[in-house]
Amino acid sequence: MESCPNPERELAESAGQLPFVAPCRRLPPAAPLLWLRYGWRDLRAAPGQSLCYGVLLAGFSIAIALLAWRLGELALYLGLASGFVFIGPPLAMGLYSISYQLEQGRRPTFAFSLRQAREHLRDTCLLGLCLLLILLVWARAATVMNVFRPSAASPAWRDLIAFLSIGTAVGALFCAIVFAATAFSLPMLLDRQADAITAVVTSINATLRNKPAMLLWATLIGGAVAVGFATLFVGFIVLLPLIGHATWHAYRGTIDAGAWPPRTASTPAAGDP
Repeated sequence: MESCPNPERELAESAGQLPFVAPCRRLPPAAPLLWLRYGWRDLRAAPGQSLCYGVLLAGFSIAIALLAWRLGELALYLGLASGFVFIGPPLAMGLYSISYQLEQGRRPTFAFSLRQAREHLRDTCLLGLCLLLILLVWARAATVMNVFRPSAASPAWRDLIAFLSIGTAVGALFCAIVFAATAFSLPMLLDRQADAITAVVTSINATLRNKPAMLLWATLIGGAVAVGFATLFVGFIVLLPLIGHATWHAYRGTIDAGAWPPRTASTPAAGDP
């Protein structure tokens, strides 16, 4: 895969400074299929730990759904907010850490994963807060969309066209923003001593430069989420770890982050195998 040209990086390195964004590689359109194959390999190599994270993520999804059903939209927003900031990123980091350890030829351990998560907790929380801000703006936009809702009690389909079209366009825009910002940022935070802003900008840059492959990747993720909902969240136990491991390999195959020093947790601690 050919690296994207990045003269800014070369100039920064010649001046002894880190570049503002990590360069990316040009991806073939079918690259996500390879990521899934590698992700499945990691899941099979560490099934116990991977499925444990899957159970936690599925349980978290069920809890949000039940709260939203019983308490309404406020509970949904609070649940999503807590998930973005406190639960989602650490659990995702655990899956990336399993793939990282397997990549290093190590036997994956929860202790190593926890040490990695603790090392970059500040940056993951900052990224979670950014996602929370996007979520709140998204929720407000969804509320504003109600002005396009037909006033009739039983509107005809032609009366719903404007409402559905605008709502779908706005939702797709926010989905694209969140997807581009998170496609590669969390794995980069785990792997390298980069700040959250650099990781997010790197992720957006790589997504925009590889639109066909990333469109397929987004479609596959959306399909996995749909299957998870169709199975009443049971499918998430396997599908979310699979997507998590595949995301690590997506980062490895796309981002050239060699200019940033590795995280210190990559050095085994005493007692690690």
